[in-house]
Amino acid sequence: ARWRRRCRRAREVRDRGLPDEYLLSLKFLFGSSATQALDLVDRQSITLISSPSGRRVYQVLGSSGKTYTCLASCHYCSCPAFAFSVLRKSDSILCKHLLAVYLSQVMRTCQQLSVSDKQLTDILLMEKKQEA
Repeated sequence: ARWRRRCRRAREVRDRGLPDEYLLSLKFLFGSSATQALDLVDRQSITLISSPSGRRVYQVLGSSGKTYTCLASCHYCSCPAFAFSVLRKSDSILCKHLLAVYLSQVMRTCQQLSVSDKQLTDILLMEKKQEA
């Protein structure tokens, strides 16, 4: 019975967006970051970039117009808020970009882009140069 409820809820999330009780839980847990993350999802700002070797990164077009790279597999975002609030101060467990990635995974709304391994490496190196 529990498994059926989970499957039914997963279908609800996928087919109709997030149920109200999930939205309230997100707001309680993440505050204003939840609203901002949902806005990023609504604007289809999340792109999953994958390569033949199986590497996967997400790029999120932030509200400022800057693109941030998120690695969902190791819970990382390249934005300053993640570095400061999550890593340095431990005020939050994730930033709005990473939350948007997780929500887009559940809702199956992220854009998808397949690139070669070299192209993915170039994307990551270009981001690293922009940070420096």
